[in-house]
Amino acid sequence: MIWWAGVILLLVIAVVFDLGLLAYAMYVLLAVMLVSRFLTRRWTESLWAQRECNRTEVEIGQTVAVNVTLQNKGNLPIPWVLVEDLLPREALLYDPPRLRVAGRRVNLSLLRSRSRKSINYQLTPTRRGYYQIGPLVLETGDLFGLHRRYRVATEPHFLLVLPKVIPLAGYEVSSKRPIGEVRMSFRLYEDPTRISGVRAYEPGDPMNRVHWRATARTGMLHSKVYEPSTVAGATLLLEFHTAAHERKHEPHRSELAVTAAASIANAVYLMGQQVGLVTNGRDAADRIRQEGWAHDHRSRREAIAAASVKEKSDRLAPLVIETRRGPEQLVRILETLARVELTDGLPLPALIEETASRMPRDATVIAIMPGSSQESAIALSNLKRRGFAVTAILNLFETYDFADAAAPYLAEGIEVRHLRDEMSIVEICRSYALR
Repeated sequence: MIWWAGVILLLVIAVVFDLGLLAYAMYVLLAVMLVSRFLTRRWTESLWAQRECNRTEVEIGQTVAVNVTLQNKGNLPIPWVLVEDLLPREALLYDPPRLRVAGRRVNLSLLRSRSRKSINYQLTPTRRGYYQIGPLVLETGDLFGLHRRYRVATEPHFLLVLPKVIPLAGYEVSSKRPIGEVRMSFRLYEDPTRISGVRAYEPGDPMNRVHWRATARTGMLHSKVYEPSTVAGATLLLEFHTAAHERKHEPHRSELAVTAAASIANAVYLMGQQVGLVTNGRDAADRIRQEGWAHDHRSRREAIAAASVKEKSDRLAPLVIETRRGPEQLVRILETLARVELTDGLPLPALIEETASRMPRDATVIAIMPGSSQESAIALSNLKRRGFAVTAILNLFETYDFADAAAPYLAEGIEVRHLRDEMSIVEICRSYALR
């Protein structure tokens, strides 16, 4: 706009003072600006692009091939176009970065009329997560640099990287609850495959409960008595509140907590037991659904900002995967753990109060926390008084820090384990395993 105002002002001055050479120069400059503006608009409208990924769900270390096809659909050649496939800034910050990039995702090209160009690069994730690939931003302009136009050419793809799972030799979180089926001290329901005895028939007993052999021998109706039994398992309680995780230890301690949760869930599933997950973290997919991504950017800076992750969130609803058995349970838990992010939602005591009614009492509650607090110890103690078996796993590196942090939980009679590194994940579970 300033250019146009300046040219018109000089043209008026040249006409008023009869400056022919200046007027001619302004006419030429005005024509160049109009032509440049027209060509830039035509070039931008002629561009077409498409992105293809060979997979959208991978494990850590697997390679994702990304192919970007750029095409000039117009009859005019495009002297230059700058192509950039955006990646989240957070995925490139750390050393090593969350996503290793091999190849060029930023490319400067010349496109002849009706021509195509392919841009290839590879992504190798080093940490679990839910990563936005794109959008693809195109920039072109005239040769004089008078006009530049930006355009978002493709919608983003989303890459799900599953958390690391450490294989465990065995798993059991409470010596009172061994692996497999266990006899409970209180009757939740009766197992019709286990007969503990016979009693006299009572009005209302269903016919399939009648013990016909005992009835035939005694001449009187008798009913079967079944053993009360259930299946032990675990409800993982993952503390992912931002305030509970010290920034100097991130992202290592939170990633270790996710690895521990994924490994325990895998072990419980392989033993045929029920497993569930409760966390106060933020689901990255839910965040994207709520916040969306902008697709009409006036500049490259706006496009990059739209692909970044906001640190604050007003989401307070917890993430809950009901404690159940089944082949789909582990898949759901691993996918949720892959997407979970630290957030400033519910603190752990409020999370426990909110979700306690959705936790089954026949599964051990395993709380994975980065430290300790009196409020968290009281909240877990209240769970124990309500009949839950509770184990606390403290995610701390130093042994002396663990000794101090474990004191409030031990005072409440809660079993405490030390999550120091990945090897301790195996040791925590192995110490309870029944061989």
